[in-house]
Amino acid sequence: MSKSTRLAKSFYKLLFPIILLIVVAVAAASVWFARESSHPGTAEYLVTPDKYGRLSARGAQVTEETWNNRDGTTARGWLLRGADNAPAVILLHKYGADRSHLLNMGVKLSEATNFTVLMPDQRGHGQNPPVAYTSFGGCESTDTVSAIEFLRGLRSSGEGNLVGKDIGIYGLEMGSLAALTAASQNDAVKAVVLDSVPADSDSLVASVIDNRFPFVSSFTAKLGQLGAYPYFYEGCYSRTPACESAKAMTGRKAMLLAGTDAPEFQDSTSKLEKCFPNSTQAEANTALSPSGFSVINASIPVSEAYDQRVIDFFRNSLGEPVMIASEPVPAN
Repeated sequence: MSKSTRLAKSFYKLLFPIILLIVVAVAAASVWFARESSHPGTAEYLVTPDKYGRLSARGAQVTEETWNNRDGTTARGWLLRGADNAPAVILLHKYGADRSHLLNMGVKLSEATNFTVLMPDQRGHGQNPPVAYTSFGGCESTDTVSAIEFLRGLRSSGEGNLVGKDIGIYGLEMGSLAALTAASQNDAVKAVVLDSVPADSDSLVASVIDNRFPFVSSFTAKLGQLGAYPYFYEGCYSRTPACESAKAMTGRKAMLLAGTDAPEFQDSTSKLEKCFPNSTQAEANTALSPSGFSVINASIPVSEAYDQRVIDFFRNSLGEPVMIASEPVPAN
């Protein structure tokens, strides 16, 4: 054996443990970032129906509901019943928020339309969540389909169907991914409002890690995306691009919103408009200031204007309520 060959083997034996250690460290770090970002942390609700009901008669009618997801886990949400056989709208919050962030919009939507409104806590969110982790829109999209099935099973006081044939979904950031995928799989969803839509779940993971671990964020984001493969190996994490889901939505109505307060999602939301088929009426306003991403921190007039934009869209898309006696019902 030549001296150079022996030297190369010795060098290899010296470096191999170091390389192996680096690979193991990177793999462990990537899974850790994926796990940490999938547990957003919880906080007390901004407002509860009990407190809101002191200011609003409609808000006092909100009830706490639970139902089963398709994988056997438990889902929960606040329900505001509307007129018999009227449409229903599901409101889906963003990563790191919870249903209380959408309670005010839900009550105002119900008052303006008399639609049934459901405000779920998505996985890993809200106080003491029944499922401790989020999957960045993957499992959440299937959970949204389960929420639609829950609404379909509701009965009115006369034992007829409470909810009519049409469903609308509002989704913000992570909620928009869940809303878009669920709508692409369920023809009952006739109208969607999608605010600050990530290009896919990987993009959402990158944004979350960038905000939670800003040090060398471009590197840590890549680690988190890599770690999602083993961490969600048997889960329902989805890498389907939002554009692919949009292509499957035929004959619907969609409104896309985004703003300067979430610039990382402005471009992806703008591009999404071109993904819908010609049979879907899509409109976009991606220059809001702010968008729904941070409207919770905006002034009352600004937040009311944002909510009214969403309410008007659903009212026009799902049916204008008509007053008959003392109860409004949607027009045919």
